Amino acid sequence: MYRIGIDVGGTNTDAIILDERHQLIHAVKSPTSLDIKTGIETSLWNLLQESKIDKTLITHAMLGTTQCTNAIVERKKLAKVGVIRLGYPATASVVPYTAWPQDMVEKLSGNYALVRGGYEYDGQVLGEVDEDEIRALLGEWRGKVESIAVIGVFSSIKNDQELSVRDLVHEVYGEEFPVSCSSLIGSVGLIERENATILNAALCKVIETTTQGFIHALEEEGITDAAVYLCQNDGTLMSIDYAKQFPILTIACGPTNSIRGASYLAQIKDTMVLDVGGTTSDIGVLQDGFPRESSVAVEVGDIRTNFRMPDIISVGLGGGSIVRVADNGKIMVGPDSVGYKISEEALVFGGSTLTATDIAVRLGLADVGDKSLVSHIDEDFAKAAQAEISAIVEQAIDKMKTSSEDIQLVLVGGGSIIIPDSIRGVASMIKPENGSVANAIGASIAQISGQYEQIYIYSREPREASLKDAEEKAVQQAVLAGADPGTIELVEVEETPLAYHPENATRLRVKVVGIMK
Repeated sequence: MYRIGIDVGGTNTDAIILDERHQLIHAVKSPTSLDIKTGIETSLWNLLQESKIDKTLITHAMLGTTQCTNAIVERKKLAKVGVIRLGYPATASVVPYTAWPQDMVEKLSGNYALVRGGYEYDGQVLGEVDEDEIRALLGEWRGKVESIAVIGVFSSIKNDQELSVRDLVHEVYGEEFPVSCSSLIGSVGLIERENATILNAALCKVIETTTQGFIHALEEEGITDAAVYLCQNDGTLMSIDYAKQFPILTIACGPTNSIRGASYLAQIKDTMVLDVGGTTSDIGVLQDGFPRESSVAVEVGDIRTNFRMPDIISVGLGGGSIVRVADNGKIMVGPDSVGYKISEEALVFGGSTLTATDIAVRLGLADVGDKSLVSHIDEDFAKAAQAEISAIVEQAIDKMKTSSEDIQLVLVGGGSIIIPDSIRGVASMIKPENGSVANAIGASIAQISGQYEQIYIYSREPREASLKDAEEKAVQQAVLAGADPGTIELVEVEETPLAYHPENATRLRVKVVGIMK
């Protein structure tokens, strides 16, 4: 039995095959294509041709993709969104799309409505939902929107109004019409939660194209019976149907795949991971085998959100980073890169652009390409460029550290050859075998997760009962995402008391994981 893992990076698309014991059978790298789809198909074809495995024994196929991230950043292929905020007139002072980039608002059409509904901070009704008002709005929007985002004031405490509006949209527009509810996506904080929900709704067409394209690529290679999963940004997997409901959860799944892969390859559950690609380097922290989650609001495409995101720092440093001398004489490395064209443009491959990889080869840190093509580079210049690379990495590591002590670092990624063996602030560095494809390995060995977050008032519902309720709902999410119910276990409980609430209210977040069906 085999499982396939594919991870789409900014420079390369990596594909690997693991056997039933999670042992690496074969791995390939192909340049990431502009349309992404072609790169996936090429990697998959090369993988199967070179490994010569029996395709009928492939049971699972996993994909980590940047397409949702790219769609937001590039403002392409996004759906027209209708935003329904339950909270009029209390929330009229700050309307939806406030502080959004104007080009993004225009892409999504900017349709929104403030209607009656919502709750107070203590769970008391702020306003009842007016069904006739919603129906009239849907009639007005028919043909103008392709997806709907529903946001209720303090739906983090009670979300029945959001769900009733979702049911009403399905009644009017059909069961297949995409609806995103904020209580299932974001955290406390109306505007940030609303922003995340709008983005999730905008990605419905992108995720449909992505999933169908991956399934088609598998079918073209004769793989028809494999269970197909997409990677989430917490280092776990989700089923195709679940991904269509929550496409925003694929954002930043690439770095978390690498972190999970690094943990597996190095057999370490608590450490810092540096993943160096062709264009960027990502630094994250492993906590008990999973990526540490960000505790602050995160901007996605210049839009402030508060949905679940990994605590990752990305810097413009990779194997293809361009090296140049600035007007003031300072040596600069990146942030621009030759990217997937490194095999054509880097000096060691016969090109004409000086890259970080060329510096590594000149100093004897790497053995790729033709080293005679970089022998003319002055050694002092190369050492100065290497010092700049070290400084970029050291600064990023310092930002991730929670103490002044030197840390243990696991180094992975195809561009890791540019990193020197000694870095200030790093006590020991581990370079696991097959680290260059840690991202695809992380995608392949991942479990299925379920997470539930809500505000509970312990004075009304005892803590133990609240914990049990949250865990049950997290388990439901894991099952929906494709987990085997008999394998699900609790891995994380986070309780945050809300100081402004007079009745001992607590934001409770529960995470469970299980093995895929």
